[in-house]
Amino acid sequence: MAEDTGQDKTEEPTEKRLADARKKGQIPRSRELNTFVALITGSVMLLFTGESISRGLANLMRQQFQLSREVIFDKASIVIYFKQVLLDGLLLIVPLVFPLVLVALFTPMMMGGWNFSMEAMSPKFSKMNPFSGIKRMFGPQGWIELLKAVIKISLVFFVAGNLFNFYFDQFMSLSSLSLSHAIHKAVDIIAFCFLILSSTLFLVVAIDVPYQLWNTKRQLKMTKQEIKDESKEQEGNPEVKGQIRRKQMEMAQQRMMEEVPKADVIVTNPTHYAVALKYDLMGAGAPVVVAKGVDHVATQIRNVALEAKVPLVPTPPLARALYYSTELKEEIPKGLFLAVAQVLVYVFQLKTAMANVTEKPVHPRDLEVPDEFRQE
Repeated sequence: MAEDTGQDKTEEPTEKRLADARKKGQIPRSRELNTFVALITGSVMLLFTGESISRGLANLMRQQFQLSREVIFDKASIVIYFKQVLLDGLLLIVPLVFPLVLVALFTPMMMGGWNFSMEAMSPKFSKMNPFSGIKRMFGPQGWIELLKAVIKISLVFFVAGNLFNFYFDQFMSLSSLSLSHAIHKAVDIIAFCFLILSSTLFLVVAIDVPYQLWNTKRQLKMTKQEIKDESKEQEGNPEVKGQIRRKQMEMAQQRMMEEVPKADVIVTNPTHYAVALKYDLMGAGAPVVVAKGVDHVATQIRNVALEAKVPLVPTPPLARALYYSTELKEEIPKGLFLAVAQVLVYVFQLKTAMANVTEKPVHPRDLEVPDEFRQE
């Protein structure tokens, strides 16, 4: 998208972008970190298990020179013997190999966490294109990999040269020791040198890990247009959303209007606000707001109420207080109980007077609406 619009990728990746990248296997990974941890683990394990491994290998070698003539010339016996030797040799290196297998499996999780992507495993013919390979080789990523390789080789050669000079005399003195002692001593020296050489790669890891985190984040950054397009794709076209929202409002308003004829009273402003209240005389709750609206909706509520012969009581302060303090299907707040009770008493008296054809009650005036509910 950046190429099409000319925009720079300056925006942070969205959650959808990050999730799609994980599905594709595009998460931060550092081969240098994996190699470093594996080498350090191997060298440490060699230091701890080197003596037992070397002793076991020496015993196996010694056994090879003690075979009897019968075993050597018996095909069945020699096959069984070598199978046992192979099994013993594998058992000797298990303490060294098993930690390396665990490290190889779990070290990549240190960056980017666990991720299994079939899409990343599937073959891509674009990667087999030699021209694309040449382009990657001489691109920025290729130069960075070359720089890391130069640093690694330089460090290893420098440290290896110093270690060779330091241990030269000890290597030369191995010939004066017995075979078993020479093997044990050589394994200790090799393991320690291996640990030192592996530790030198820490500098490369310290450079590569932050770079991989930064580079992956850079690749996933988005242009403003990409964010807009993604938002449209996820949430739909704004015009369509507007139509859906209007339809939902119309349906909600229609359902609300169906409740107006069931109301006991309509409290009005008298023109700008209208709130329909319903009170269950047999229930234990307070009056409930079943419909409310301003301006055009308030006019509709009044018209429906007039057709259904629901009383309209113009009390502006109470109408505004009810409209702003109570949502649909909610009971009125306690602070408005007294004012609403006066209105309901007036309505019930009015219905009784109309039924008995007697004098109408006096319209309630100066209703007490607490200051916290008043709306100007």
